[in-house]
Amino acid sequence: MVQISLNSLAHTYDKKPSESSVYAIKEMNHVWKQGGAYALLGPSGCGKSTLLNIISGLMSPSQGDVMFDDIRVNSMPPQDRNIAQVFQFPVIYDTMSVYDNLAFPLRNMKVHQAKVHSKVTEIAEILELTSVLSKKAQHLTADEKQKVSMGRGLVRDDVSAILFDEPLTVIDPQLKWKLRRKLKQIHQQFNITMVYVTHDQLEASTFADEIAVMYNGQIVQFGTPRELFERPNHTFVGYFIGSPGMNLLEVHPTENGVMFDGVEVPLSDAYRHAINKAKSQNIKIGIRPEFVHVWETANQSALKASVLHVEDLGTYKIITLLVGEQQIKARLQEDQPVPEKQAYISFPEQWTMLYVDEFLVNIGEL
Repeated sequence: MVQISLNSLAHTYDKKPSESSVYAIKEMNHVWKQGGAYALLGPSGCGKSTLLNIISGLMSPSQGDVMFDDIRVNSMPPQDRNIAQVFQFPVIYDTMSVYDNLAFPLRNMKVHQAKVHSKVTEIAEILELTSVLSKKAQHLTADEKQKVSMGRGLVRDDVSAILFDEPLTVIDPQLKWKLRRKLKQIHQQFNITMVYVTHDQLEASTFADEIAVMYNGQIVQFGTPRELFERPNHTFVGYFIGSPGMNLLEVHPTENGVMFDGVEVPLSDAYRHAINKAKSQNIKIGIRPEFVHVWETANQSALKASVLHVEDLGTYKIITLLVGEQQIKARLQEDQPVPEKQAYISFPEQWTMLYVDEFLVNIGEL
């Protein structure tokens, strides 16, 4: 097990980087602590797989350092990093049996046969592969093949970390939840540093203790699933996490707060001070649908809204409202009355986030 540190790391695919180069990975500093279960979450093309390949040694960064504990590994070949990588599509030998596939990494390291047998049967039991150990890999189902691919990394005692690059993409949706739980169980049992790359927030939340959200070549927030939901550090995190995502409204400052489409939203003195200090035109407020208060009758702090439509999702409802020219979504509990045609909404101060140049303004740091 190792701690993986990224120091001033950046990468461009240009052979001769210049000021005009486009960077797939923008300069970052980040740490994956020893023995942690982490997810790297973001949309396609944001740089997740590039970052994973740099950590594993399949690519060299344009600048900065990759550290395993206190050792700089930039020039170290992949086979010397003791990293196991599980790809989107299973990497196994179809003509070999499941047993031989699992045993292959150990035999390649000249491990004694008794130890090989012990480790293979242990991992096969954990991954529920015991009944297919004698089968040729080509006859396995997609999820069985992916479990074999995972097992080839877990079977090694010397593995420093396991990197998963969207490993459940080809798996039947009904089996995904089972494999996610299995990976969590394996992490708790072996305490190996694991980094799980995915574009699926449910996969990330199920597997990881902490999630790094990546956007446009940067890690824009690193935290627990709850922290990402309650206090998104970037507007993209607010949009990407949650279903539906955060309501984000472009606003401009007023004497008492901010305004959009002629509708004023009062803000605290601290927020107004932050807006004046920033002197930016890129100002947004955000609030989760779960935290929008919906009223049937007018009150002093509420904004008048038109009801556009209601989605009944069984245990709760999502109501879409029009305030000014902006659509705002709110979540209603199952037993909460649904307003007809017209409603009144308010934004509790605790859950109203202010963003300047897309990043969260933290009142505690003002």
